[in-house]
Amino acid sequence: MIRTTKWLLAIATSLVFILAACGGSDSDSDTAANDGGSADGDGIRVAIVAPSAENDLAFTQSIIEGVDALSGVSDVAVTPGTFVVEDAATAIRNYAEDGYDLILAHGSQYGGPLQEIAAEYPDTAFAWGTAEDTFGLDNVSSYTAASDQGGYVLGALAASMCSKIGVVGPIEVGDAKLYVDGFKLGAEAGGAEVDVVYTESFSDVQLAADTASAFVQNGADCLTGTAQMTVGAIGVAEQEGLLWFGTQSDQTPAAADGVVVANQIYEWEIVLQGLVDDVANGSLGGNIYGIDLENGGLVVDFGNVEVTDEMTQLVSDVSAQVIAKEVTTTVDG
Repeated sequence: MIRTTKWLLAIATSLVFILAACGGSDSDSDTAANDGGSADGDGIRVAIVAPSAENDLAFTQSIIEGVDALSGVSDVAVTPGTFVVEDAATAIRNYAEDGYDLILAHGSQYGGPLQEIAAEYPDTAFAWGTAEDTFGLDNVSSYTAASDQGGYVLGALAASMCSKIGVVGPIEVGDAKLYVDGFKLGAEAGGAEVDVVYTESFSDVQLAADTASAFVQNGADCLTGTAQMTVGAIGVAEQEGLLWFGTQSDQTPAAADGVVVANQIYEWEIVLQGLVDDVANGSLGGNIYGIDLENGGLVVDFGNVEVTDEMTQLVSDVSAQVIAKEVTTTVDG
């Protein structure tokens, strides 16, 4: 498999700052995806358009690692850092023009332009997430993560180790809201006090750090959060000696030993393999794919702390309860 990265030039100073803080690079929509990758052997060509850096230890990294694990793919092109929706739309359209077989618009904010572009290219397969809407188009699929499930497990684990927990949320939508809701329910069921703050940003690393610091000042002894901006909060956890619980990708490398207790890891390949196989067999869309604890698309894995038998047993028991629907992991609305 060949994988290439296609960068856009920054069109605003503020965007440059955001991407730099997330470890990304500058980009310009006029240069995205025009040269395209060439297929190497059998398989379909896949393009990924994502809002943050490839190595964000969160949302974007999870989808790239998932696609890299697929069979039946000959070429993967990635345009990261398309936080501005208009830039993402340009990249999506250019990949369609360049003849990619499957284009993944990895961001719930991309739904509007994707619906328009997909209708213009009926012979190209598109998929987007996290979402559950195919717009009634035969060439659009969607994928979603039941992140409330692993969130509940991590919340229960956190409650066994902490009494007051701060949650740094981004924007209250999609798998981010699901994770925060699930974590809060699990932690509160275990007797912990949970405070949640939504920063209204997926990418503002400094704001995430400031929010985490406020939790520390308010007496929190554990932290968690979701989206690419959480690297700022993880840094505060490490500096202040607090425990961290991660989601979307393995965030263990982001902190020293003894900080990251466990992560909910998205194994997108569990469902994306079916999507790729469908496209290869001529079915371009119309399906909704989901990862959860039961199908193995969500995995709760320990980080860089000393793991006891009690911790392992708790994760196993609560995971079984979640899968059996013996506990409530979501909040209505």
